[in-house]
Amino acid sequence: MKKMIALLAALLASVSLSAVAGDIEAGKAAAAKYNCASCHGADFNSPVDPSYPKLAGQHADYLEHALKAYQRGTTASNGRGNAIMGGMAKPLSKKDIADISAYLASLPGSLVVRK
Repeated sequence: MKKMIALLAALLASVSLSAVAGDIEAGKAAAAKYNCASCHGADFNSPVDPSYPKLAGQHADYLEHALKAYQRGTTASNGRGNAIMGGMAKPLSKKDIADISAYLASLPGSLVVRK
């Protein structure tokens, strides 16, 4: 019985992880398609305006959450209001969001965690 439970737990973990994880190469293509670098910089670490965030190396789950919040906009209780990002995020599919997030998270960045 213990082996059955362990097998089931491993199966569920692999299914949930594969459903969440994005494809880095597809994310690279999607980031180019949607022209993300036009504001966030070619390396996604040098935005064209200092008020724009650096995306390279950011946590994928945070990026996914942020893009979904931009899609929801200010009409939702946990949405984000930004005219530029709202318009950029609207056409993204769930797969696009997961892929772009995985790609950006895979890039070297200058984000630091304070200790």
